[in-house]
Amino acid sequence: MDQNKKTMRHFYCRDVLWDTFEQMAADFDCSIDYLINEAMRYYARSRNYAPPQGPGPGPGQAQPSVAQQRPPQGGMSQDLRRPAQEPQRRPPPPPPPPQQSAAGAPSYSARETVQQSNRRQQAPSHSVDAVGPGQQAPILQLVFNNQRIPIDKDQFIIGRGSKSSDLAIKDGNISRKHAAVIRRNGTYYIKDLGSTNGIDYKGMRIDNKRIDEGDIFHLCDYELRFTYRQ
Repeated sequence: MDQNKKTMRHFYCRDVLWDTFEQMAADFDCSIDYLINEAMRYYARSRNYAPPQGPGPGPGQAQPSVAQQRPPQGGMSQDLRRPAQEPQRRPPPPPPPPQQSAAGAPSYSARETVQQSNRRQQAPSHSVDAVGPGQQAPILQLVFNNQRIPIDKDQFIIGRGSKSSDLAIKDGNISRKHAAVIRRNGTYYIKDLGSTNGIDYKGMRIDNKRIDEGDIFHLCDYELRFTYRQ
């Protein structure tokens, strides 16, 4: 029995697969019949079902050349997903590690040093990074109704309630616990405590924000200005 004999078969396949094989056949200038046979053969081989290769050439017949075994005009490689002449793409090499100086610390170029210096100069003052080890963070001052109130606790409550607030504002538009100034690792933040009318900063309602030098917040019609300058 001739193992290489082809007979008509009837099978079902998804439309998208058939469209793909049609496109491949047009690109590789071969028939869909050839592509399907190759796909079935490679799949059987990948599952360790090696199909028989069929009888060799008969007497007086020459061994077919490599060009005759391939499909015409740039046939398929063993991987059907890629044309035989398409070069395989290799991932880019990883970036080299920073060079080590004589002391063992990474050495950086002059451009990187300038960029790091610019970032340090642009960092806002009185932030956590600006406070060095062993240094005491500056005390935040709240300016309210021309009075300077030092924030010398980790949670400073602003609201309508005289007993529950550190700064009491007697106004019906102010919630009982309206906002809080929170100190964390030497840095101050203002946070809304679920108030009705919220906190305004530069015309926008905010939930929380780090307090920088000269920041001005509004609770309804009341202005809260903060400064670190003594």
